[in-house]
Amino acid sequence: MNESPAPLSAAGQPLPKRWLAIIVTIWAGQAVSMVTSYAAGYAAVWYVTETTGSALALAIAAICAYLPQGLLSPFGGVIADKYNRKTVMIVADLGIGVVSLVLGFIILMGHVTFGLILFMVVVRSLGQAFHGPAMMAAMPLLVPEKHLLRINTLDQLLMSVASVGAPAFGIFLYTTLGFHSVMFLDFFGAVAAVAGLALAKIPTVHDATTDDQNVFQNMRDGWKALSSTRGLVILIAGITVGMMAFAPLGAVFPLMTYDHFGGDGYMASLVEAAFGIGMIVGSVLLMAWGGGKRLAGLIAVAALIVGVTTSTCGFLTPDMFPAFAVLCAVMAMACAWFNGPLITLVQKNVPAEKTGRALGFTTAALGLASPVGIAFGGMLAEAIGIAPFFMVDGLVCIVLGLLVYLPKSVRALDHNEDAAAEAGMPEVADTTVSRD
Repeated sequence: MNESPAPLSAAGQPLPKRWLAIIVTIWAGQAVSMVTSYAAGYAAVWYVTETTGSALALAIAAICAYLPQGLLSPFGGVIADKYNRKTVMIVADLGIGVVSLVLGFIILMGHVTFGLILFMVVVRSLGQAFHGPAMMAAMPLLVPEKHLLRINTLDQLLMSVASVGAPAFGIFLYTTLGFHSVMFLDFFGAVAAVAGLALAKIPTVHDATTDDQNVFQNMRDGWKALSSTRGLVILIAGITVGMMAFAPLGAVFPLMTYDHFGGDGYMASLVEAAFGIGMIVGSVLLMAWGGGKRLAGLIAVAALIVGVTTSTCGFLTPDMFPAFAVLCAVMAMACAWFNGPLITLVQKNVPAEKTGRALGFTTAALGLASPVGIAFGGMLAEAIGIAPFFMVDGLVCIVLGLLVYLPKSVRALDHNEDAAAEAGMPEVADTTVSRD
């Protein structure tokens, strides 16, 4: 009697027997870490707001949160492919945690400064530049292909849940126990993340052909692996443009509530809550559905929904605030349909031993889009007014949704055989797979 073939992971490697338990172990620690990180991050934002009252200071802090990750993610991808991915993630999480612990003691002694807060923000961004590509590159080795999108969306779902409740939790600790308590809590969150990773057996793929290459040669090979599938490059470029258009909205939501609808802080917080709930609903729907077979098409549809809802917001009269809150929730639901499908498409079309580098480039493009978009979008909103800005911003997203799915190479991503043929991925003989 013939034995049934051993199940394979999404990367085509033998699937760990207890893969679901491994996923639960890893993500339980990551979930705790996300909550404490959001709490600490919001407490830092509130400290800057409270002590400086400066929009410029907040803008500088926001740039420090995005820029290092955007610039260094390609290097993080090289490290993820060259070394043990589990070790890379542990070092990144532990490094962030230790910095939070040290800062907690410094703050407790009364030496907190704006420069110290910027240092904390930069370290977090640096850690994510190395942690993100390693984590995303490890997932295809741990789960079956039919569940890959669900796992990629889980990250977004947990972040959405954390973004709704963790800021209030952080402010509660900040005002009752002090800023230092939030930093100590963040350290324990990092320990939880490290513990989850340490207890899990995570396969890692090493491409031995890159051992004699320098960092930039490694990076070049990663870019070749990504760009060999033309549709991926077009799709990433399109989403990058979309991120540049959408990023400023997060900064001007409160201004839209205050200036156009004559609202107060309560109404502004209601919009933020509606957006967070929309992200959660969108992530849950995507995980339950699985995304179907046309992930590139789903991204185009999401861009259209975001564009239509955003433009509609600009046409609302000042007495239509409830409609604004509902539209923001629908907008957020569609926003949840970008990252998971895009990451899944990269993972499916790039060899496992080069996935870290390919995702490093992807993360860099999306990470750099936000600060650039905020800078230009802020100036445009100032020049034309907040409501017209929503109209223009939505129109950009509508055009993107209509155009991004037109190229044949992008549509080929939704047909596995065509996409695999276009990728032209050769067999890589000189690779090794190990388990920790």
